[in-house]
Amino acid sequence: MKSGQVTIKDIAKELNISCSTVSRALKDFPGISPTTRKAVVELADKYNYRPNAIALSLRNQKTNVIGVVIPETVHFFFSTVISGIEDEAMKEGYNVMICQSNEQYEREADSIDALMGARVDGLLVSISRETSDLQHLEKVVKEGTPMVFFDRLVEGMNASSVIVDDYQGAYDAVEHLIEKGCRNIVHLSGPDNLIISRKRKEGYISALEDHEIPLNEEYIIECRHGEEAEAEKAMTHILESGKAVDGVFANNDMAGLGAISAILKAGIRIPEEIAVVGFSNWRFSSLVNPSLSSISQPGYEMGREAARLILEEINAKEPGKRQVKILDTELIVRDSSNRN
Repeated sequence: MKSGQVTIKDIAKELNISCSTVSRALKDFPGISPTTRKAVVELADKYNYRPNAIALSLRNQKTNVIGVVIPETVHFFFSTVISGIEDEAMKEGYNVMICQSNEQYEREADSIDALMGARVDGLLVSISRETSDLQHLEKVVKEGTPMVFFDRLVEGMNASSVIVDDYQGAYDAVEHLIEKGCRNIVHLSGPDNLIISRKRKEGYISALEDHEIPLNEEYIIECRHGEEAEAEKAMTHILESGKAVDGVFANNDMAGLGAISAILKAGIRIPEEIAVVGFSNWRFSSLVNPSLSSISQPGYEMGREAARLILEEINAKEPGKRQVKILDTELIVRDSSNRN
């Protein structure tokens, strides 16, 4: 027997039988004698024979693989989403192939090309912060491959989505700050090309309006990359400007951590003088000092729901109506905003 991966043809040659007989014996088809079946199975076991997945997918037009593109694997939220996707997919006999864009448009487009080249049955995508050109995604839809977006909604695409209620989560965060006595609330926002950033900004503005607090546009500061150092620099700048600030709502927890760092370095007490709330409820939020209040997102449930949707579309005989599923968030109050 040759070295390397063994094929049906190799087994057939050694046993001096046809390839079709080997194939039927391995699949336990009727009409194969017990002696032949035993000889085929034993030889297959001996040489660690594995079916050719690519050949099977070409024959069956299915790979039983779902492709997933996420911005970052290190993000605690996305790691919980992946867990939900994998649990639901594997329950239905599907494997998951994961790529990360590192928040880069070109890497996202290359990842989708690679997954399509691997003939995945469907795609689950959370777009990068840089993505505004949607041609690579429109190509997937035109080719008829099922695709579901999660976390980051994409407008104008004929595809289903699973998102959290970013507007309500932001509203709850800002209302909490207002109830704690804050009136001059800074919003460290995300990039405007992402719908989640715009929805969180809308929630911030609505909470101020509903509580009759005038909107100060200078208090909305974009932190495009959502990084701690970027947010710390922005927060330091506004504190040094002399503007009255008594609250901060950050678009994500890394920005919230940056705000806390800047406030503490300025010798300002948290939450007595400035209260801070983040968004996403990263694992570190409960470990920093002071612990960071945050809006919790149901990442695991989002992953399961996204997997259910894509499997439903993969197995549908005809394309169905596109769906948008919205999951609730929860405010987690910790030391950074818990004034008495």
